[in-house]
Amino acid sequence: MTTARPATPIDDGFCIGCGQLSPIGLKMTFATQDDRSVRASLTIPPTFQGWRGVVHGGIVALVLDEAMAYAAGAHGFLGVTGDLKMRFRNEVGIDVPLVVRGNVLWHRRTVLGIEASVHDEAGTLLASAEGSFVVRGALQPGERLGSPSTNGRS
Repeated sequence: MTTARPATPIDDGFCIGCGQLSPIGLKMTFATQDDRSVRASLTIPPTFQGWRGVVHGGIVALVLDEAMAYAAGAHGFLGVTGDLKMRFRNEVGIDVPLVVRGNVLWHRRTVLGIEASVHDEAGTLLASAEGSFVVRGALQPGERLGSPSTNGRS
């Protein structure tokens, strides 16, 4: 017997990207900027290494996807990734301070077009992504992503 998935995503605090309860997660924290884009600073530890000294590409995708989810949240939407196309520009180093950004480009009915990027502290672009998010709900006033109480559902 399968359990039906909820129509609206539920944040239980265990997300590997932003969940503060995840024992192995990145615990990313995003700040909303004046233009409703989002920004986070992080340093990825050796646990997430691919080749020596380099963050695994799948983890870079995770970081970009997380920025896209938070960009959607900054516009008041809860959603799920519809598609994600990314491009590596330079290697993303282990234990290197990084800046991650996300921004909504467009909104049509229940789909958001979003971009995200990862830079080093000097501003060099390391990886970027564009994708779409399918809206599955709205954030209520005062709610934020990354908290087990998001949307008041469990």
